[in-house]
Amino acid sequence: MSKIVFIAGLVLAASGKISPPVALAVGIAYGFSFDHAFHTHAHRGSKLLLQLSVVGLGFGMNLHQVLEAGRSGFLYTACSIAVALALGWALGKVLRVKQTTSYLISAGTAICGGSAIAAISPVAEASEEEIAVSLGTVFILNSVALVAFPFIGWKLHLSQTQFGLWSALAIHDTSSVVGAAAKFGTIALAVGTTVKLARALWIVPVSLATAAVKKSNARIHWPWFILFFCLAAVANTYVPALEPAYPVLKQFGIIGLTITLYLIGSGLSMKTIRQVGPRPLLQGILLWIVVAAGSLALIRAGYIHL
Repeated sequence: MSKIVFIAGLVLAASGKISPPVALAVGIAYGFSFDHAFHTHAHRGSKLLLQLSVVGLGFGMNLHQVLEAGRSGFLYTACSIAVALALGWALGKVLRVKQTTSYLISAGTAICGGSAIAAISPVAEASEEEIAVSLGTVFILNSVALVAFPFIGWKLHLSQTQFGLWSALAIHDTSSVVGAAAKFGTIALAVGTTVKLARALWIVPVSLATAAVKKSNARIHWPWFILFFCLAAVANTYVPALEPAYPVLKQFGIIGLTITLYLIGSGLSMKTIRQVGPRPLLQGILLWIVVAAGSLALIRAGYIHL
């Protein structure tokens, strides 16, 4: 029964008949109702599919828009990452969270969620338990963000540019930024995706710094999909001969994102929440609230803008 329901939900997500946030809700409903029949495959598949989906969405982006948002967002992302890492370290000390777990949660919040944790955990010499707890914390908060952020944005009458920038600075994973921004509007999606990818580039220097401190020789996971996203935007801007293909590729990106969010949602369950435990989850929640509220206040006051 569990397998049949999961496959039915997967087909629905791939049909293009539902939006990414609805696909997430369907996935969560499955995760809380059944023992996941394909948990490992869904987790691995969602990571690859997310990257391919982001590349597909790049075919709907204008390169000049990408560069402008990335350049404007660089300083904001650098400052927000530094503040989030420092605050995360302090909260981890106060709440007595294991040092490596605390660092992974902080890095995931500061940079780009699960991708940052996956890249940094080998050089931080994290155990499987520490990785699982960190990913679980970020995963739960991503699911909340997908529902809460658009609602808050509408209630506060944020412009699409403001919402896209806020999502990029305050939501953990790229998939959740894209999902929330896509629900808010096309301009929000363009701003959110480009600034988020600029933020994701910080995986590389933070990983290198971590390796230097730990004196680790572990291989760093480079975010190659960001390069292909930029190449897709280059093609969309400068190769008009292929113009008929771009809407199709963009649509594949949207459908891929919808499937990704269904897979992510299906992995959330009461077991996941229990495994995370109260203290790491509290650290993640408090850190996220400060980052989200602080960046929103600065954006609304006009101190952060594009």
